[in-house]
Amino acid sequence: MSRRTLARLGVPAIAAAGITFLVAAPASAHVTVTPTETAAGAYTVLTFSVGHGCEGSPTNKITIQVPEGVNTVTPTRQPFYDVKVTKEKLAEPVKDAHGNELTERDATIVYTAKTPLPDGQRDAFEVSLQLPEKEGTLAFPTVQTCEKGETAWIEETPEGATEEPENPAPAFEVTEAVATDEDGHSHGSEESTESAEEAEPVAAETEDDNGNLWGGVGAGAGILGLIAGSTALALGRRKA
Repeated sequence: MSRRTLARLGVPAIAAAGITFLVAAPASAHVTVTPTETAAGAYTVLTFSVGHGCEGSPTNKITIQVPEGVNTVTPTRQPFYDVKVTKEKLAEPVKDAHGNELTERDATIVYTAKTPLPDGQRDAFEVSLQLPEKEGTLAFPTVQTCEKGETAWIEETPEGATEEPENPAPAFEVTEAVATDEDGHSHGSEESTESAEEAEPVAAETEDDNGNLWGGVGAGAGILGLIAGSTALALGRRKA
């Protein structure tokens, strides 16, 4: 995590230097993020969850850094907080999904509580955005500011690490993109298509089997009818 990133989040210089954090929350209760979609390039709604305060102190503010590769975000209205999105200039203009030119991007989302969130209660914050086109870990460094102290959830877990850091940044994996047609409808992977093609002959065989079954039933019914007719004829001759 760079000092520039920490500065965006408002982390004090002493914390940015790695000397100390004002508060270290228990590792078992992190600020987490849960996406509705993870495919590269897809639109998703992220839910950030805050499960506790700062060692008993109520939460006043949550500051979430928007990672590079995500240019625009849309926070869901939160009645208990004032929500502000700060922006920063892009090094070079880029095009958004609708072809509009962007010269700046959304850099942070700041939730300021109208009434402090008590330590024994949790809250959730929803944000809509388009995921980057590249697969990999997407982290959202977050600073939780409380009435007394703060916790910087900004540490990224190194690739291949067996243990997560003490204050991990909320993160998830962006997965392989899903193909879409001109109408925006998604298609399954190549393996799924092959599986569907393999299933077609099975369906055809089932139809043939059903046809043979009903043909056999019809033939059986005809034989029974012939036997019944012969029996009736024999009985009629005896009576005569």
